Amino acid sequence: MSVVVAILCGMDDMTFWALMDGLSCRPGDRHERLEWLRGELRCRPAAEGAEFQARLEAACSAVATGALWRAVGRIEGGLCSDDGFDYFALWLVAQGQGTYKAVLADPDALADVAEVRALVGRHTREWCDDEWPEWEELDYVAQEVFDELTGQESDCGEAFHEALEAVRETWAKPGEEIDTIEATVRTGTPRLDVLFP
Repeated sequence: MSVVVAILCGMDDMTFWALMDGLSCRPGDRHERLEWLRGELRCRPAAEGAEFQARLEAACSAVATGALWRAVGRIEGGLCSDDGFDYFALWLVAQGQGTYKAVLADPDALADVAEVRALVGRHTREWCDDEWPEWEELDYVAQEVFDELTGQESDCGEAFHEALEAVRETWAKPGEEIDTIEATVRTGTPRLDVLFP
């Protein structure tokens, strides 16, 4: 059964970043923080879950720069795969708008992030799962909540992906568009190079 979802545009850029800022400062482990985000999305119309996901994907796409690839490779000792970089982008968005914009403008700003500094001087084998600057699970929250709110848990995400595509088509037309971040300005990472030789 297909679910027709009206695009409400209630998940604007300000609302998206307010959720990310809230997520970044929540106490608890990653699981508890994602539960908070699920709760926030459950209080909204299902269509906003698709809008949230579209904004999340657009924010992650802006992270895909050569300079950030090099920075993440430095931190992770050259172990960052393509998927790992995608998960890093999710993690970076979850750090909140201020950190996100600072790191896009200057990848060396990762040296100021507490979670990155906590890794200094430790081999990657010593890092716990929650310590890696990667957060794959964030990518599934919007669909989980959407499916729950629409009763579509058994449709393999079809209704969610239809709603997500409808959001993307709306943005392709004049009107509601996502804010984009300018390309990275600085490419060197002298502070990260010292922290992660």
